[in-house]
Amino acid sequence: MTSDTALAFAHPEERALASAPADPRDRISRRDHVVGADIGALQQDRGHGQRLRFNVVVEVRPAPAPLDDDVDRILSYDRITEAIAAELAAERLNLLETLAEKVAERILAEPQAMRVFVRIEKLDRGPGALGVEIVRSRASAPVAAEGQGTALHPVVAWLSNAAIHADDLSARLDRLAAGGAPVILTVGMPEGAVPETGQKPTQRRIDLLAIEQNAWVLAARDRRCVVVASRTEIDWAMRNGRMVVWAPSKIVLDAVDGPKVPARNSVALSLWLAEQLAADRLELHGTDTAPAGSRVPVVNVAL
Repeated sequence: MTSDTALAFAHPEERALASAPADPRDRISRRDHVVGADIGALQQDRGHGQRLRFNVVVEVRPAPAPLDDDVDRILSYDRITEAIAAELAAERLNLLETLAEKVAERILAEPQAMRVFVRIEKLDRGPGALGVEIVRSRASAPVAAEGQGTALHPVVAWLSNAAIHADDLSARLDRLAAGGAPVILTVGMPEGAVPETGQKPTQRRIDLLAIEQNAWVLAARDRRCVVVASRTEIDWAMRNGRMVVWAPSKIVLDAVDGPKVPARNSVALSLWLAEQLAADRLELHGTDTAPAGSRVPVVNVAL
């Protein structure tokens, strides 16, 4: 049995295999890719190139259709090399940790990519190799319909406070339900002030709880708006055709690789949820402010 210590120093491909989820995933990798770079936080590092060794493993969605030996149907190995080259060319960085984050983010912008392991080592800073390793993930595999292999791609619909209190709320929900796709409703902060702590971790919890209070306000407006907090509840609702309202605290705070946005930015928070659910689209009811760099289509719906 592989020990934790041995696994800690194993190749990222072995680490990916050891932590693989139950759903099947394919993997591509780039091993021992060595490039020169000007990187480092110390003055002595500046202007002196050093060798960096990259080992990258990407877990990808299984191809939904036969590949037909067509390179356009797969995530090319070249995308890994291009991501590394692009980030090294974009700006000079002090930290390997920052470079690893940027490479992982660029790779995960590819639609097929689900999880990525990035290990970067400095080869010229001593007798051994000094390095960092990170793992990052994005959208989960789509939920499948009960007893079928059909993937479910929900509509995530963000409702502004004006939309929540509008006279046509029921008609709006009728139109969403009539589309046939599962519907996950999200809301933002309520009107009025919330307590301010001046401390990011506690403020994040307070803001998430304020959003949940607003979710219950929506629940009082229409009986179809059942408030749920866990991924299990969301998946069940999707499989059973139930409309639900997302209470974000549990999923956001429990996420290992959670959203890197303030909780008050509820539109960006909703986009993160849409990516996790492999949503068909994110509808914004009552705002024209859409997050940049979305891998899920964003549609503005007028009030």
